[in-house]
Amino acid sequence: MFSESPIMAVYNDVHRMGRLVKTVVSVSLGSRQRDHEATLTLLGETVAVRRQGTDGNLEAAVNLIQALDGQVDAIGLGGIDRYLVVRNRRYEIQDAARLAQAAVKTPVVDGSGIKDTFERALIESLHEDGVIAPGQTVLMVSSMDRFGMAETFERLGYQLVAGDLIFASHIHYPIRTADELEELARKLLPSWVRLPFHQLYPVGDAQVSDADPRFHEYFDAADIIAGDFHYIRRYMPETLAGKVVITNTTTPEDVALFAAKGVRLLVTTTPVLAGRSFGTNVIEAALVAVSGVQSGDPDWGAVVARAGLQGTRRQLNANPRGGAS
Repeated sequence: MFSESPIMAVYNDVHRMGRLVKTVVSVSLGSRQRDHEATLTLLGETVAVRRQGTDGNLEAAVNLIQALDGQVDAIGLGGIDRYLVVRNRRYEIQDAARLAQAAVKTPVVDGSGIKDTFERALIESLHEDGVIAPGQTVLMVSSMDRFGMAETFERLGYQLVAGDLIFASHIHYPIRTADELEELARKLLPSWVRLPFHQLYPVGDAQVSDADPRFHEYFDAADIIAGDFHYIRRYMPETLAGKVVITNTTTPEDVALFAAKGVRLLVTTTPVLAGRSFGTNVIEAALVAVSGVQSGDPDWGAVVARAGLQGTRRQLNANPRGGAS
């Protein structure tokens, strides 16, 4: 049952005082241990943001979305993608469609628009600034949910290793080109998107369980680890010394974990706001709430630029080859 949280109490108070505050809730299939609330300012407007996990319970997520429908300005789908966008094809995940359809009044977004635009620009900026360099090996733990990032790495001259089959299906088969990734997507995704989502992605307690380092050799061989935080956390080895990690949805505890693992540089694809980097679904929902974009296929790159949002770079450890970079 949806109950009033401290941030919703603030929202109600300011409304009673005549001030307009937008409200966004990310309904996540992830662990409740990662719940968080914050008040953000975007495009000159105040946005009350709340992340609420359901511990992998799809029915609880449906019920929560139904309770929020018409009560908040936008809803984000956390811990699940509604759409996997691979070049000019879009594949809809069945469980996510059910969640989105639980709301009839409030717009529901999954962050895929931000991923396919803003994340491309982020990789280009890291490349142009010399933070990363052509020829380096990039392990993308999951690329079908971030095809734009994978395609950008390949176009700029990086050695791509896409781990979709490795980490989703536990098959030792690295995908090495965007074309091969697209071909596999055409063959596999029509059936994959119909599977129960927990078979494809860690949800609930799986997000906070001990790491499974059985595929450590792919991490060891990479200069850059990129993609979904929960996949990285679920399969990372004992050490990530000297690595660059590009991910999102990181809490202060996650940052401390990466520092302890020896990560040299942590880049979050979404900005650090109120102490943590939020998921792309939260940022997309907040932008929907304040920008008036509610349907169709907006130019998310332009919306993000107008909001002045940027990723965040954090130096966690010195470069093992000498000095910090």
